[in-house]
Amino acid sequence: MALITRTDIQTAQVRIASIAVRTPLVRLSRARLRMARFRELAERMPEIYLKDESAQPIGSFKLRGAYNKIAQLSAEELKRGVITYSSGNHAQGVAYAARALGAKAVIVMPSNAPEIKREATIALGGEIVLVGTASSERREKAEELAALHGYTVVPPYDDAAIIAGQATCGVEILEQLPGVELVLSPVSGGGLLSGVATGIKLTAEAARIAAPQVWGCEPELAADAAESFRTKTLVEWPAEKTTRSLCDGLRTQSLGTLNFEHILRFVDGIVTISEEEIRTAAKVILAATRIVAEPSGAVTLAAVLFHAEELPKVRKVVAIVSGGNLEPALRTELEAE
Repeated sequence: MALITRTDIQTAQVRIASIAVRTPLVRLSRARLRMARFRELAERMPEIYLKDESAQPIGSFKLRGAYNKIAQLSAEELKRGVITYSSGNHAQGVAYAARALGAKAVIVMPSNAPEIKREATIALGGEIVLVGTASSERREKAEELAALHGYTVVPPYDDAAIIAGQATCGVEILEQLPGVELVLSPVSGGGLLSGVATGIKLTAEAARIAAPQVWGCEPELAADAAESFRTKTLVEWPAEKTTRSLCDGLRTQSLGTLNFEHILRFVDGIVTISEEEIRTAAKVILAATRIVAEPSGAVTLAAVLFHAEELPKVRKVVAIVSGGNLEPALRTELEAE
């Protein structure tokens, strides 16, 4: 199975430059943490920077891979339309990219997808088909409809073009923060983690500089990737287990096959986070910055704040906030706690 190359990533950077945003790094200072009443956390943390992918036009990193994939389709393929399966953020990425390129987009979503993500997908012109909560159900329905109507499937993560698109996020981090020692990425199907790790390691190698370690962060309730990484065997968790997590974007039952190969080659570790820790991290981000992070995006900061003993001892760390499509009711709840 061929891994993506540095050329693939550089080509993706050029391809998506007019659509995806070069997102900012936001310093999470100790002073801001103290002001937000998280004094104890402030005293024991390294220098933290948040890579704010909520600044993308769709509110998440998913636009990078979706546009990189769809922009490579032929005129005939675009005319027939595209289809994907997603709990929300990739759905918006595909809908946004398809609209920009003049193609129809059909999105298969789980019945428990957040309302804010459904509405945003529809607003972008996506046609939604609802199925059950299992990620396998979404994929099977998308493949069925693709065979029936001739749509091109745009996978949410298990695809070389998707991985190359997400890798551009990692390249940006290296350019924005020379000397970064650790980069943390959420992990679900593995698109972002595999891309970021590959982009960082290949870019550092080409520049002949020391590469930072890259670690994945995953909810304890949906820790199939951590088990796969530990055992070096691709495992799948049942939907009844993964759907327990507050992180709707991290409920995938298994890593993608191609993503797993990249993760085994380029990722240094995966740490798992409790639901309470994720909630606290989301509250920290809301209180101490102007970023609005959904739980799936807050999992990386939770790793820094509560799992320092499991991570490499570093002075500079980047925590990727993968998305900001936070349900209004949950935001109100977090701010009231």
